[in-house]
Amino acid sequence: MTKTYHVVGIGNALVDVLAHAGEDFLAEHGVEKGIMQLIDTERAVELYGRIGPAQEISGGSAANTIAGIAHLGGRTAYVGKVKDDQLGTIFAHDLRAQGADFATPMAPGADEGETGRCIILVTPDGERSMNTYLGLSERLSAADIDAAQIADAEWIYLEGYRFDGDESHAAFAKAIAAAKAAGGKVALTLSDPFCVDRHRDAFRRMIREDVDLLFANRAEMLSMYQTEVFDEALAQAAAEIELVACTDSADGAHILSGEGRWHAPALATRVVDATGAGDLFAGAFLWGLTQGHDLESCGRMGCVAASEIISHIGARAEADLSALFRSHGLI
Repeated sequence: MTKTYHVVGIGNALVDVLAHAGEDFLAEHGVEKGIMQLIDTERAVELYGRIGPAQEISGGSAANTIAGIAHLGGRTAYVGKVKDDQLGTIFAHDLRAQGADFATPMAPGADEGETGRCIILVTPDGERSMNTYLGLSERLSAADIDAAQIADAEWIYLEGYRFDGDESHAAFAKAIAAAKAAGGKVALTLSDPFCVDRHRDAFRRMIREDVDLLFANRAEMLSMYQTEVFDEALAQAAAEIELVACTDSADGAHILSGEGRWHAPALATRVVDATGAGDLFAGAFLWGLTQGHDLESCGRMGCVAASEIISHIGARAEADLSALFRSHGLI
């Protein structure tokens, strides 16, 4: 029986606030380059007041992935908490406009907290440094997981960043149980090496027991398996997980399944903003997988989508990804 959804994603529901900044600005304001740092309300207000002109674009790692799948025509839904405020309305509208279902109840205006936002500082080399105020997204709990919706998905996609919430582990456990009971599969993205450092033991348990597909980049993979040898980390992951998709910046991506290994080359692209490259790689890869494409083609689709995202500001596709896939002979 055909399920309603190809993929249901669960993660931090955030609006990205993107601004250009020089290396001196990062140093002056204590922003560590190239990673995600969690910040509180006071720090969010301070940074926002000091950055230059900014663009507000709906984001959130798993939400970007789900938007990418929906953009390609995949049947998707997203689970994440926002408030019934201006940014929450923007987030919900933008995701639904892509064609994804978003039915997580908005917290009422009287509720404490605000919709989360990520202040992303983009340096001239295109690298993004993320400063995330989680807001209401941090309160995602098991009560927000609709087991029937999860059971009606071929895949669920879990965002590693969401491990920073007190109740998120229970929410993930409920979603995993509902998916597995209905014959669904589980994909996990590690999100960030510092996220891995904070939750390595919990990640490892989930990977060994529940995960069918692991997404990571080189830094996250090395952090997870605590080695400086990339191939060693990949081998350890492949020994634990049915399918591994690991991106490696300008070197493209490595796909491993059992004894098989494939390399998908990156496309030469002028990097304007690296935000969302991994998210859209995962979205294109999952779309290809659910449409029956072989693993090498899925990896190549991921690299094509990532190249489109890094060519402009923001983590939602501006070009027609299907047309790009056709131009590369992938569909």
